[in-house]
Amino acid sequence: MTDTTFATPDRAAPAGTERRAGRDLLRRSRCKPAEILFWLAAAASFFLLPDRHLLLSEIAILGLFALSLDLIIGYAGVVSLGHGAFFGLGAYVAGLTSIHLTAEPLTGLALAALAAGLLGLLTGPLLLLRASDLTRLMVTLGVAMLLLEAANRAAWLTGGADGLQGVMIDPLLGRFEFDLFGRTAYGYCLVVTFALFLIARRVVTSPYGLSLRAIRDNALRARSMGIPVGPRLLAIYAFSALIAGIAGALLTQTTMFVSLDVLAFHRSADVLLVLVLGGVGYLYGGLIGAIAFKLLQDWFSALTPQYWMFWMGLVLLVIVLVGRDRIDALPRAILHRFRREGRA
Repeated sequence: MTDTTFATPDRAAPAGTERRAGRDLLRRSRCKPAEILFWLAAAASFFLLPDRHLLLSEIAILGLFALSLDLIIGYAGVVSLGHGAFFGLGAYVAGLTSIHLTAEPLTGLALAALAAGLLGLLTGPLLLLRASDLTRLMVTLGVAMLLLEAANRAAWLTGGADGLQGVMIDPLLGRFEFDLFGRTAYGYCLVVTFALFLIARRVVTSPYGLSLRAIRDNALRARSMGIPVGPRLLAIYAFSALIAGIAGALLTQTTMFVSLDVLAFHRSADVLLVLVLGGVGYLYGGLIGAIAFKLLQDWFSALTPQYWMFWMGLVLLVIVLVGRDRIDALPRAILHRFRREGRA
């Protein structure tokens, strides 16, 4: 049976198939009730948890960072062990913009996105030279290590190990100052994360997003169907880098400090752990995983400050051994049991 979801130039899909594909895309693009409740809860947390705004800001930034990685791993099948390079570059560009150009936050955000997206475009072709996952892991890790060492050597620009000093951010839109309690920071991060989530959702539910799934599942078959595999992978990689750069810029602007830590390996490792916790291939995995990761980190740090990494590793092992499918099916099984007992 021939897959006619993506019509090649020399063989058009039947009209009925095109209509069904259009209806499927429309259904995918609609917001489900659970999604609406998720974002309503996020908005409500701004008012209901005023003493947790700093933690919530970190969750929003980490969730956005994880969402950017999910775009290439979950939808395009491109593995990366150095996604923190784009995060760190965005953080440094935002900090340098505030010092040398303007302290207006949206300008710094835009320049950080541009710089990270450009780095993604420049390094993306290296991933297409060889298709093996191991090669891609090494290439992305190498790019991150090179950027870290460059930032360390250029102490005259980045501050080196001492960090970038003198970062100051003007009030958002000229009205909302970044206070110590994180009120403006959380509102700012939440709005930016929501806006970029909507854009990413539109991308992955479009025909372009469906072609990425086809490439992920079978690149050779996708190429034989007329899908330009290389350009599409490069485009989603650059878009993912752009979002990661914005996440890094948000961290700099909300903390008013940036150091070599933003380019450290643990940034890339943590965001991979977040996706393991939340799942890949549906965007919300990064957001849900960020919530779980930060809450577990906060709880384990308070419980055993010296050994919280041990407990995080144990949680990771349990998820891997039990299986993501079984964990995801557990709430549905419990709900089904309650319904059956209610009818009885």
